[in-house]
Amino acid sequence: MTDQARAIADAVLYEGYLLYPYRASAAKNKVRWQWGVLMPLAFASGGTGERFQAQSELLAEPADDAAVHVRLRFLQLQARVVQIAEGDGFRDVPSVMIGDTEFTTWDEAVEREVDAVVPVADLAAGATVPFTIDAGEDIEPLDGGRLVRKRFPLNGKIVLKAMPLPGPFGGTKITVKVVNTSDEVDDTRPEALRHAMIAAHLLLSITDGHFLSQLDPPEWASVATNECVNDGIWPVLVGGNDTVLCSPIILYDQPEIAPESAGNLFDGTEIDEILTLRTMTLTDEEKREARATDERAAEVIDRVDHLPAELVERLHGTLRYVKATTEPSTPWWDPGADESVSPETDSVTVAGVAVTKGSRVVLRPGRKRADAHDMFLAGRVAVVEAVLTDVDDGCHLAVTLKDDPGAELYAAHGRYRYFTPDEVEPL
Repeated sequence: MTDQARAIADAVLYEGYLLYPYRASAAKNKVRWQWGVLMPLAFASGGTGERFQAQSELLAEPADDAAVHVRLRFLQLQARVVQIAEGDGFRDVPSVMIGDTEFTTWDEAVEREVDAVVPVADLAAGATVPFTIDAGEDIEPLDGGRLVRKRFPLNGKIVLKAMPLPGPFGGTKITVKVVNTSDEVDDTRPEALRHAMIAAHLLLSITDGHFLSQLDPPEWASVATNECVNDGIWPVLVGGNDTVLCSPIILYDQPEIAPESAGNLFDGTEIDEILTLRTMTLTDEEKREARATDERAAEVIDRVDHLPAELVERLHGTLRYVKATTEPSTPWWDPGADESVSPETDSVTVAGVAVTKGSRVVLRPGRKRADAHDMFLAGRVAVVEAVLTDVDDGCHLAVTLKDDPGAELYAAHGRYRYFTPDEVEPL
């Protein structure tokens, strides 16, 4: 897996994990876990609108001895409960202050990965990779209390199948499905989330071959691409064409993390600069509450508090060029930048007639014009004031209406109507 693929996968994994202002008391942080959630079957089939499985279909051109490496990644909920000592035991509390530090009851998450390597040739008969995530409990002692972190059991499977594409061009369709097979029966969403795969996504790499883009497939594979069924996860190429990310968030091929980004803010659809500046304006009390909510939130607060001024400035914006360029002495929009262009003397041939400044033409507006008022000018006689060329070498005629009493005033102010050569008829 390339660094680029890992970085994008990590961004997907924690998208929406905790949102600004990074406090448990914020309304937006009381309804969590929205991306790529695969619930237990019993809960998902009860009319909740939740899903228990996700599927992606990919097109590839593998060699005969190629193998597919599948990595399923997701978050497992971990309930963190604050308890204070009481008599011979402990009592659950929403939060507690111990010295200068606050501890809050909160649902954390643990990263989970399931890996499988299967030869493509073996996928014709299908392959199933079952897995189990065991329950667990960790206790962290505190002065006068403790933190209890509890995880709940989770079962699932990865199902793989491959079949050759019909036709003379070759290629293979690979179907990969992730299923939550946990059999727990839960009444509420918070209970079901204990046995759910959260932000579930897949990374697939092929050892000898490559995947085809589903956003820009080759012509011969366009029909097969349109027949691919992607339900809950969407495949995009990452870090080359031998790795695909099947993401619950629809992305473009070859997505990247902006190099100016100083770290995860758990909201990849926002602008780093805005979130960073807003986080800087939090009060000390708000920052204390955010640090108490989650260790990852504390990392965000500490990072923003110590972000150097030059890094903040970098967030404001960066110009990138596809290729190296040299800035011309005259800007491209200045008429003097290209001496070969002269609107006053240039001409264009229309129906065998050279049309230039001063030529009279009959206007024949095209049917695809966005402005309906242009249609009212059909058949009117106009005078060409300039022959213009745009940056894409398209030709345009600047005209004034011959019988318009305000034509001279419009021309003096450079106010023209514009038509292409195929929309006029020379007189």
